[in-house]
Amino acid sequence: MYSILPAIVSALFLAYGLYVVAEKGFTRVSTSFFILCITTVFWQATWAVLFQVQDPQWAGILVKSGYLLILFLPTSLYQFLTEISGRKGERRFVVTSYAIAAVLGILDLTTPWIVNGYYDYFFGYYPKAGPLHPLHVLQTVVVVTRGLYITFRQQQVAPPGQRQQLRLCITSVFIYFFAAVDYLCNYGVEFYPPGVVFIAISLGLIAVAVMKYDLMSPVVIAASVAHEMRTPLATIRLQAEALAQFLPELHKGYELAVAHGLCESTFSPGAAQKMADLSQAIRHQVDRSNAVIDMMLASARMEQIDTRTFGRQRASECVAEALEAYPFAKGERERVSVHIVEDFEFHGSSPLFVFVLFNLLKNSLYALKVAGKGSITLTLAAGTPMHTLSFVDTGTGISAATLPKIFDTFFTTKNSAGAGIGLAFCRRVITSFGGRMRCESVEGQYTLFAMEFPACMPASGPRSTRPGVLAA
Repeated sequence: MYSILPAIVSALFLAYGLYVVAEKGFTRVSTSFFILCITTVFWQATWAVLFQVQDPQWAGILVKSGYLLILFLPTSLYQFLTEISGRKGERRFVVTSYAIAAVLGILDLTTPWIVNGYYDYFFGYYPKAGPLHPLHVLQTVVVVTRGLYITFRQQQVAPPGQRQQLRLCITSVFIYFFAAVDYLCNYGVEFYPPGVVFIAISLGLIAVAVMKYDLMSPVVIAASVAHEMRTPLATIRLQAEALAQFLPELHKGYELAVAHGLCESTFSPGAAQKMADLSQAIRHQVDRSNAVIDMMLASARMEQIDTRTFGRQRASECVAEALEAYPFAKGERERVSVHIVEDFEFHGSSPLFVFVLFNLLKNSLYALKVAGKGSITLTLAAGTPMHTLSFVDTGTGISAATLPKIFDTFFTTKNSAGAGIGLAFCRRVITSFGGRMRCESVEGQYTLFAMEFPACMPASGPRSTRPGVLAA
């Protein structure tokens, strides 16, 4: 009877681990969660057998082998929390903790210092703490507390989409702490050990975070990394602005020194202009990186979009804002033109639509660069029952085999240059506006993205049929 609970928990965690790996594949995070589950499986399976055996010799073997897995369990939880928090620097401490657990494991198997025999309780045999067992208890407190701390710190700076996931993990770690009540049984306090219930609830909550909240989603991970990049980028921009402020004065002092024979001139002609351009180039690249970060964060927050904030937006104003804010490289802006047949309004979010245009501009400019030719044309046309914004580039085009996959999440043709979340994000945005998005393309000739919006009252304002003109 007393073996039923550990047997059920063992089967439950085997299912947890296999399900997550089957759904997510073997990544750093899923692998660490799988290790956590398998450790629990063998521990509880051993206890299920231990509570049934009558032979003291077998009991001695089982308490030693079963406790071996317990020694590694806190570190496996610490490893998982390290991976979901994205703390690469923490991995060396995880390795150290595993090394300590391995030493304790060797002592457990070869000496009575960790487990010194067993107690014969009413529910069956149970490990008796040896003189060095408090070291394992101390390690458990340290690594689980550390895991809780880094997860708490990460949720403070995480984007909203990931914050809920990490908070669920923090709750699970607090519940995990209650499992420490089992240690009393190792020191002679006789009661049926309930710790497995707390661990089952704890890891169950983590499994919910993994599957329901998509804790291991590359989108969430990418968004977390993107969010962390804001601070160093801001610092780089400030340093570039300081260069722009002080370099002219430094160069002026250098020229005076050369003029008075204090040093020889080693600068090539035009060096002063190159230094001035350097600061501007750095700031431009920072702005371009921030634009990409904005797109990644907006994509990760798609599930949290509150449509109650939507309102009537003027299409031409959104296009103008996107073209004004996008960090074009030299010569790129001149390749983009706007053709307004008739302006229109749609129901949605201006910032989200600007991010959609950013994504399309980024992709099309990349296609133009690869093709070494082409231009981009945006055409606005009001209609009934749908208004349309057409986005056409005459770059590389898309192959017929690839075209059906371009809106799939994580599909990309750019290898390491893309994450495959951009077009999936664009379609979700347009769908949230009540519209639809489609694509047609001929490889080597053009790519057309048509965004269609339910017709609202046509926007007032002048019409234009001239490319490159935005209605006022």
